[in-house]
Amino acid sequence: MAEPPTAYSDVLARIARAAQAAGRAPGDVTLVAVSKTQPWEAVQPVLAAGQRVFGENRVQEAQSRWESDRGEIVLHLIGPLQTNKAADAVAFFDVIETLDREKLARVLADEVQKQGRKPRLYVQVNTGEEPQKAGVIPAEADGFIAACRGAYGLEPEGLMCIPPASEPAGPHFALLGKIAARNGLSKLSMGMSGDFETAIAFGATSVRVGSAVFGART
Repeated sequence: MAEPPTAYSDVLARIARAAQAAGRAPGDVTLVAVSKTQPWEAVQPVLAAGQRVFGENRVQEAQSRWESDRGEIVLHLIGPLQTNKAADAVAFFDVIETLDREKLARVLADEVQKQGRKPRLYVQVNTGEEPQKAGVIPAEADGFIAACRGAYGLEPEGLMCIPPASEPAGPHFALLGKIAARNGLSKLSMGMSGDFETAIAFGATSVRVGSAVFGART
C-alpha cells in the first residue's frame, strides 16, 4: 500500500481525535472522500493509500471515473438526483444520499424492483429551509420518511444535510440527529471539510470531505 498523502492522513487523524473527544470509537465514523470534479491525479494517491469510500455528485461523472476501477470501492451519490438518472444511480451507486421527494422515491422503488439491486438510502433534509437547496424541510421529514416506508417500500437508513454556509453548523446537526432518532434511523451523513469535527461531536456516522483531502478543486 502506498504512503498516504499528508492531507489525507491529517483528515483521518482529525476524525479519530474528534471521535475520541466525543467518547466515540474512530471506527464509528466513515470518511466519504468527495472525489467529485477532482482530477484522477489527485484521487489516485488517496485510493492507493487504502481509501475505499468515495462521494460523487453526478451519475455520469461517477461512471466515467469509476467504471473501470471499481474493485471494492463503495460509491455514495451525494448530489441531487434527477428521476431520469434514477435507473443508472440504482445500478451504479452503493449509497444514494439525496432522496428528497415522493416522485424520486417512487422511481427509485420501481428501479429497485426491476433491477433487484438495493442501494442504501439517506433522506436529505434541508435543515436551513434554503430555497436554492434540495432536501425535504424539517417539518415534513417525518411524513416523508413514513411515505418512503409505507407507500414505496423503501427503507432509508439515515439522513443527510448541508447546513447554511452563513450559520453555525451545530444547531443544524443537532436538528438532524433529533429527526433521525424519532424515526429510528441510525446513520447521519453530515459534516464537510470546514465542519466535520463539529458534525462528529453531534453524532455524524459519516463525513463528506473533499478539499481537505484532495485540495481545492480547480
